[in-house]
Amino acid sequence: MKSHDQSNAFSEAMSDVTPLKQDDKVWPSSGDKDSLAKRLKREALERQQQEDANYLRVEAVDPIDPYDFICFKKDGVQEGVYKNLRTGKYPIDTVINLRQQSYDKARQALFEQLRLAHERGIRTLLVHHGLGLQAKPFPGVLKSYVNQWLRQMPEVIAFHTALKAHGGQGATYVLLQKNTVQKQTNRERHAKR
Repeated sequence: MKSHDQSNAFSEAMSDVTPLKQDDKVWPSSGDKDSLAKRLKREALERQQQEDANYLRVEAVDPIDPYDFICFKKDGVQEGVYKNLRTGKYPIDTVINLRQQSYDKARQALFEQLRLAHERGIRTLLVHHGLGLQAKPFPGVLKSYVNQWLRQMPEVIAFHTALKAHGGQGATYVLLQKNTVQKQTNRERHAKR
């Protein structure tokens, strides 16, 4: 009986209450939370735009032993040019140091610095990636990704593990193709012959 009495008391207390009208509008939360949400959304969009420009794949990679040599040469690269690269005979115009960087930072740094070097007309550079003996999830993970990423970049026409004097298996020589200005200069020079 108590529950019946309580139900009646509740009904009597609520008799003059009218239901609220349904409103389809979504009202913003408090100012601090709103500005934080907007800032986080803006930062996420900026990150996504930067990543969209960076086409270097991040899917699974074929693991490479930290002590393995890595090498690559596109079709059309003369054997003598490739030999000079792998024997360290070209002057190193710039160095990209990826050691001790997180995976994401290394990926972004390689992408940005290599493209900038190409725009500036740099032809030969050295990438320090280290051996990564203690790397997780497997030893040499960054070296494995560098091997994959360099193959994906159209500016790269060849690369080879560096000589011991330049970092050995923890570094890689990279040869870039000529940029548009260098190609035009080369065409003009050969047209005069």
